[in-house]
Amino acid sequence: MPIPGNPLGYTLVYAIESPRGPVLVDAGWNHPDAWLALRDGLGSAGMDVRDVRGVVVTHFHPDHAGLAGQVREESGAWIAMHEADAALVGLMNELQDREHRSFHADMLKRAGADAVEVEEVTAHRPRPPAPPDRELRDGDLVDLPGRELRVIWTPGHTPGHVCLHLRDADRLFTGDHVLPGITPHVGVYPYDRVDVDPLGDFLLSLEKVAELGALETLPAHEWTFPGSAERAMEIHAHHEEKLLSLAALLAEEREPLTIWEIAGRMTWNRPWADLSPQMRGMAAGEAAAHLRTLEVRGVISRTAGSDPVRFALRPESLSP
Repeated sequence: MPIPGNPLGYTLVYAIESPRGPVLVDAGWNHPDAWLALRDGLGSAGMDVRDVRGVVVTHFHPDHAGLAGQVREESGAWIAMHEADAALVGLMNELQDREHRSFHADMLKRAGADAVEVEEVTAHRPRPPAPPDRELRDGDLVDLPGRELRVIWTPGHTPGHVCLHLRDADRLFTGDHVLPGITPHVGVYPYDRVDVDPLGDFLLSLEKVAELGALETLPAHEWTFPGSAERAMEIHAHHEEKLLSLAALLAEEREPLTIWEIAGRMTWNRPWADLSPQMRGMAAGEAAAHLRTLEVRGVISRTAGSDPVRFALRPESLSP
């Protein structure tokens, strides 16, 4: 299903058959073109969108949860997502645009972004997804008559991201957790939080998926592929290398750096100067996640009382 104006291009939405109607894994972006693609795609498989029994959302992001509300309106289907993401969706729907903008502007200032960058990054707010009817937990079985679809909680990309193991067909729906050619965004929001470690959670979640063995993998982007375990550990190794590179970057600096300065010095898929304002905001979130994991591991520390917050390598980390 298309994601207009987004470099990802499309979301893969899956329909799992059951005697009481199909259950969708994700629902795609909230856009008329995506809705037509969903309706026609189901039709080509001999299904009707009005017969959809439920939508399991792997996580709350708009390219996955965006159309879930319209599917519910059309068919009366239930929407299910993990309780951690459900809580975020509730908060997003409560926040007014002004409050949301203020929250993000304050976060960016504390990270070291200047006034122009703050204005550019906070200019657009996606529409919040529809609240779910059902909340999922790790190990739950999805309401899919005649089949066994088990929830595998894989936090990291979002706090409530889930993979879904269709055990009767030996398939694993991975959402954004394990993708064949790219890696999902893992960020900290607000950037300077000290009570969470999303990248640490993500690395543990990759190990959890690897322990399931080599399953046929059905991701939300790119293409399906065999060997979920091998790819999960490739992504794990990628982030460990990125953590080493970040520590080396900080070792070369004489003074502590802000999150925004660090993000600007890190390597991305294109130069920092060429990133859009929204992509810079996401890059800063990912930089913050890697900084937080290094902090949890005792490799770096934040400068006490600094505003904006600054990070430096711990002196003992320089020892051979």
